[in-house]
Amino acid sequence: MSDPHDTIIPELSGNVLTVSLNRPDLHNALSPAIVVALTELFTDLPRRDDVRVVVLTGRGRSFCAGADLAAMRAAADFTFDQNVADGRAIFDLMLAIDRCPQPVVGRVNGPAIGGGVGLVSCCDIVVAVERAVFAFSEARLGIVPAVISPFVLAKIGPGAARELFLTGERFDARRAQAIGLVHHVVAEEELDAAVAERVGQLLQAAPGAQTTVKELIHTVAFRPKESTRDYTAETIARRRASDEGREGMSAFLEKRKPWWQE
Repeated sequence: MSDPHDTIIPELSGNVLTVSLNRPDLHNALSPAIVVALTELFTDLPRRDDVRVVVLTGRGRSFCAGADLAAMRAAADFTFDQNVADGRAIFDLMLAIDRCPQPVVGRVNGPAIGGGVGLVSCCDIVVAVERAVFAFSEARLGIVPAVISPFVLAKIGPGAARELFLTGERFDARRAQAIGLVHHVVAEEELDAAVAERVGQLLQAAPGAQTTVKELIHTVAFRPKESTRDYTAETIARRRASDEGREGMSAFLEKRKPWWQE
């Protein structure tokens, strides 16, 4: 793996992994090194059974300011193929977070701009501070939020995206909540407690079931209902027969906690 120094800081506490973007003086902008380090970390998570929940956040006063200015200057001289490769790297990062088998909680401690909003879109649960601002600012720079668009559209839908992609305007945390980008908006001094509460709720559910839930949502969300009949029936059948399914039902009937809550 890449050396995470000066890019990201992963900290494991119990079975909760907090991943912090670590460029606070540059508003945690997405440098190529951060993209590589984050992608490698999230690509490795399916093989880790010591992590139940991931919290993604930024050091300092910003969550993520989007593309790194030095990288943007360099991209101006890229060939077409180099720009395609750069876009694919960002897409692969978003996909790795989006498809992470463990629940991912976004701890949005400040502004999230451009690619930073892409990261927010890939989180399963998002808690943001009231002062956080968001923007799909690409159109104001003469470009477009292309590679993050599949993840953003899945989160906020095309209606909200039409306005916000086209204007590039900044919007506050309450509007982000209204369009489904953010789930919870809290005062700054309440952020850690709110994130801890969400993590605590996630730890009450069975980890294998949560992985299947994420797969279920990705598979079913945009398919015609009738086409999901066999998939959904087979999914519940497998879960009922699984060790977790049997343990959950036994614990319920025996009025005790299942193993994952102990």
